[in-house]
Amino acid sequence: MSTEATNHIDKPNLIDTDVHNGMRRSEDLLPYLAKPWHSQWLATGTGVGSPYYSTVGVIRKDAEPDSGGASGSDPTYMIKDHLDRYGIDYAILTGASVLEMSINPDCDYGNAVVAAYNDYLVDVWLSASPRFKGSMVINHADPIAAAMEIDRMGKHPDIIQVIMCSGARTPFGQRFYHPIYEAAERNGLPMAIHPGTEGRGIAGAPTPSGYPSRYMEWHNILPTNYMTHINSLVCEGVFEKFPSLKFVGIEGGIAWLPHLMWRMDKNYRALRDTTPWLKKFPSEYIREHIYLTTQPIEEPERPEHLVQIIQMSGCEDRVMFSSDYPHWDFDHPKLALTAFPREIRSKIQAANASKLYGLHTKPKLHLEGKP
Repeated sequence: MSTEATNHIDKPNLIDTDVHNGMRRSEDLLPYLAKPWHSQWLATGTGVGSPYYSTVGVIRKDAEPDSGGASGSDPTYMIKDHLDRYGIDYAILTGASVLEMSINPDCDYGNAVVAAYNDYLVDVWLSASPRFKGSMVINHADPIAAAMEIDRMGKHPDIIQVIMCSGARTPFGQRFYHPIYEAAERNGLPMAIHPGTEGRGIAGAPTPSGYPSRYMEWHNILPTNYMTHINSLVCEGVFEKFPSLKFVGIEGGIAWLPHLMWRMDKNYRALRDTTPWLKKFPSEYIREHIYLTTQPIEEPERPEHLVQIIQMSGCEDRVMFSSDYPHWDFDHPKLALTAFPREIRSKIQAANASKLYGLHTKPKLHLEGKP
């Protein structure tokens, strides 16, 4: 067999960039959490509630482990139920409720919990299989502490990303957050944001006009927060200050991207004096630094329209597959991308994530289950 053919066989075919892992029970975190926080964690958890009720719930009941516990809480069952079932080479673990710690008003508590979770992630999940890769969680409400946590965990070979919730009090481009990006760049890790905290805890209202009435309205409008953050990152000059930083918008949709790029470029032509640090059009920064994931992928009446939108944005190399396992709006890996041409589909399924995360070969499965 030729070297070229061997290399092709060794390349990942499917990388899932949003897989939610959690704990069987709250007590699982205690061995990693400083004792002064034990009672608060057991009594309140993240301490952040949601004002919205969903009739379908958030977690799929059919993904509950055979051994008991919540869906997404058992590494062995996740391998069987998700990775093996769909032929997934790598699952990028994105955590669960621990992401909410950035919007808890107590920064010290938030810092302690995310650090404990990161140790738990390495010990319980990343040791279970080479197919699991981790997103370390930070508390973005305390950027100095978050930067220290990135330096503490960032060199672990299976930590390949820094993740934070997308709910915030101020847009992510502002210099308050820059210590986080400096640390991420220093450690060679992309940044990622995940939705679900908009309008909760100490985050701002989920829309510029306040609070929607119900879950469906709130869920429909989540991409506006992603537009806010990307607009801020570009206009505040984050990618000029941190030129190697990559930023991943998980679970925020795709179809809005060309509109944002076109509007930003149009306004830049007339208003560039207000952002003198920018050296090129906003769309160029987006194409170089911003990645998006597919779930929940938009579903137009004519599926080819979504393909055209991605082509319009010129971001075929910046969209990555995600399933959102085990959440209610899970996207089936074999069905979600059927409308895409093969060349674009192969990029979304694995090639783009492979390049971003450095996952150039399939994992060595003989190491599965060994620390």
